Amino acid sequence: MISLPIHDQSGKATGRNIEFDPAELAPGINKQLLHDAVVMYEANLRQGTFKTKTRSEVAGSKKKLFKQKGTGNARMGTKRSGIRRGGGHIFAKLPTEFRQSMPKKAMRLATRMALLSKFMDGEAVVLSDLAVTEPKTKVVVGLMKTLGIAGDSCLFTTEKHDPIMWKSARNIPSVAVSPAGELNAYKLLKVKRLVVTEAALKQLRSKTSAN
Repeated sequence: MISLPIHDQSGKATGRNIEFDPAELAPGINKQLLHDAVVMYEANLRQGTFKTKTRSEVAGSKKKLFKQKGTGNARMGTKRSGIRRGGGHIFAKLPTEFRQSMPKKAMRLATRMALLSKFMDGEAVVLSDLAVTEPKTKVVVGLMKTLGIAGDSCLFTTEKHDPIMWKSARNIPSVAVSPAGELNAYKLLKVKRLVVTEAALKQLRSKTSAN
């Protein structure tokens, strides 16, 4: 059974705890599945639009520079040769598609496992609510200091998209904000800390139990 204290919006303990069975999120943690998910997400971030020209694509004459024998020089091909300045690349880079995919069930399971790992490793903090009335960075900075996570990479998870909270946290290095419905294994694993509201956690628990 996982039991965590609930903090208020200022970061102070409310005296209440939240308890739930780890099996509500995932039956366990499979490191290989989490590794495969992270590799997939990072591979999908690569553009693969690089391109260099081969000797057939660069400008220049196709005529042999001089005859093969009798000049005393080393034999030489055309001006487009890869060993001459301005020539084509011998092993030219071509546009590459790095995109990978996983079954949807495996991706959802990896997300639940990554979420469970945050609670089992003591890296998750539960807030009773998180409502920022105006975009101010110092509000988020003060909250992180009170929670004792200042300086750590952190992901704030809200029940739904909160543009004011997002604007308040966007200027802090290694801090991100995401609604519960858009979480994935990569977002969870690339940060050290997870700060989740009570409503968002309830949504995640009900969503995983439905799956």
